[in-house]
Amino acid sequence: MFIRVFIVLFISAVFTAVSPGMPHAQAPGEPKAYRMDEVVVTATRDAQEIRKVPANVTVITSEDIRKSGATSVPEVLDKLDGIHFRTYSGNPSQAQIDLRGFGDNSHGRTLVLLDGRRLNRPDMSGINWLQIPVNNIERIEVVRGPGTVLYGDNSIGGTINIITKRGAGKPQTELSAIGGSYGLMDGRGSVSGGLEKFSYSLNGQYQGLDGYRDRSKFSSGGIGANLGYNFSEHLDTNLGLSYNNTKYQLPGVLTQSQFEQDPRQAQPGHTNDDSDAKYYNANMGITSVLGGFGRIDLNLLHSRDDITSNMASFPSFDNIKIKTSGIQPRYILDKDILGHGNKLTAGLDYYYQELDKDKFNNEEHSTMLNEAVFKRETLGLYLRDEFNIMKELILTAGYRTERAKIRGHETDSATGAALIPETQKVHHGDAYELGLTCLIQEKSKIFARYATVYRLPFLDEQASYFGYLGWDTFLLHLEKERGKSYEAGTQFVLFDNLKVGATLYRINMEDEIAFNLATWQNENLDKTRHDGIELSMAWQWQKYLRFLANYTCQDATFRDGPNDGKKIPLVPRNMANFTLEIYLPCNFVLRPEMQYIDKAYLGSDFSNSLEPLGNYTLYNIFLQYRPPAKEGLNVFGFFGVENLTDEMYATQGIAAGATRYLYPSPGITFKGGLSIAF
Repeated sequence: MFIRVFIVLFISAVFTAVSPGMPHAQAPGEPKAYRMDEVVVTATRDAQEIRKVPANVTVITSEDIRKSGATSVPEVLDKLDGIHFRTYSGNPSQAQIDLRGFGDNSHGRTLVLLDGRRLNRPDMSGINWLQIPVNNIERIEVVRGPGTVLYGDNSIGGTINIITKRGAGKPQTELSAIGGSYGLMDGRGSVSGGLEKFSYSLNGQYQGLDGYRDRSKFSSGGIGANLGYNFSEHLDTNLGLSYNNTKYQLPGVLTQSQFEQDPRQAQPGHTNDDSDAKYYNANMGITSVLGGFGRIDLNLLHSRDDITSNMASFPSFDNIKIKTSGIQPRYILDKDILGHGNKLTAGLDYYYQELDKDKFNNEEHSTMLNEAVFKRETLGLYLRDEFNIMKELILTAGYRTERAKIRGHETDSATGAALIPETQKVHHGDAYELGLTCLIQEKSKIFARYATVYRLPFLDEQASYFGYLGWDTFLLHLEKERGKSYEAGTQFVLFDNLKVGATLYRINMEDEIAFNLATWQNENLDKTRHDGIELSMAWQWQKYLRFLANYTCQDATFRDGPNDGKKIPLVPRNMANFTLEIYLPCNFVLRPEMQYIDKAYLGSDFSNSLEPLGNYTLYNIFLQYRPPAKEGLNVFGFFGVENLTDEMYATQGIAAGATRYLYPSPGITFKGGLSIAF
């Protein structure tokens, strides 16, 4: 049904946009369906027009984020084509992103960058999205499809680059406050500006929520700074610093009967499961322009995560320290060859990651039981070239080679005995990419791309270091994931008021890694295939309304072994989003939204033997106040209701034997806020 609805709306919008009598020219100041000046740096590791990139690309600006009223990055991204978020406890810190239908461990197959710095952890834990203050985001670039050649590990389904603000000119201040159901409190502030060669951007934020479920409370607060100094037209530097402290409770899972009885209850027995995480990050960028000989960029980064995890229900009481250091030099030469445009990018990525996990006997962490120390060291070299065969035809080609060494041990603290002796595994990865982009007029493109991909095991995939006799081992037989990706698509702009996009893709994977509940170990799966189509549309009807819609159909299946033909768990077949902005008098905007997510099999249900997660449809409505900026003052206010029909649903579930376990999502939610920039 939703496929038919989308097609009808799609055709109707196209017909309306091109029908006789419809004015195609826009009045000054009217919003557009697209932005002519959109550029993306993620796809090429350098500034590039979106339409020259052989990929399905979306750029979200700071203004888009402010007008959305979002309090976290998942809220911003969740309504884009091809993207699905799953949550364990109803808070965004635990949201798991899935791009192009990978199900379990999908967060390890989507690379997330913050100013070029990886946010993906070296273990199986997902990204804490709350460490990213939304008020400090300048833009978010979503590049669907493989980015392995340029970025290496994790970038199979796509790459998301979050770019923070860099100040310039006279001081600018922004303050915002949001409140809502279940004790939501969100306060943010930032100031930015510049003085001659110096620029600065400072921010602070706090967010707290009592939670929809019992024992699902969380709080998150942090500060950050982005400082820049331009020595000359040939040398520019930038320093980014941030700190975040996130505390959250874990309510656990519910059986089907418990879910139907009371979805707001915590799992019985989960009386004291929680986590306290501190994140320290620093990265420095240096750009040196060599005149006609190109440019050298150097990025230095270091981060430390200190995590205290108490799982009394397991039981497990841990202190985890994760350190990541990296150096990323790259050389860019943008120079014509025989009158044809050509851009060469060459670079090196070196990362050193260390995880130290101490296990204790109680919540007070009074006695250490064992210690696990594991390290991953990677070195990757890449080369990518863009060549204009003709002015309207661009050929891209790239290659990457990477070596990764994973090593470590686990020791019993009482006896000194080795639960896991010092062991290591070396992985080698190679990736290729070939793309072709045909530019159509001044606004549109058709593209095709072939690429090979790989993903390295997480540290706790390569080794099982639970601290319990019989479970701890280093899995020397576990191999990296690898695959081949094919895609083709178009992004087409008609008459300034209609933009449509369509992308068809196929990813053939071998040796995908998944956790086996029966053995409590990770293993390589049989061959899998990920097929899909992504459709999107943005239609602006003069100054009266704007219509946004997207639809994703994906089919992820096993292609070999005992589960041949079965669906990969946690991958919904159909996803659709519809948003309408109706511009009312007095600068008010009415914004109804609808999201549909199809059913999906439970996590670990590789045989598809249990009843899947049910499909669900969410309706949201917002009334926004968007007066035009006046004399340097920009005001935005909103009030809205999410999950208007109080739908009872779950985005995440797991199969354990013949039992279904579900993670309930919030019911009807009220939210309102105000932001002021001056």
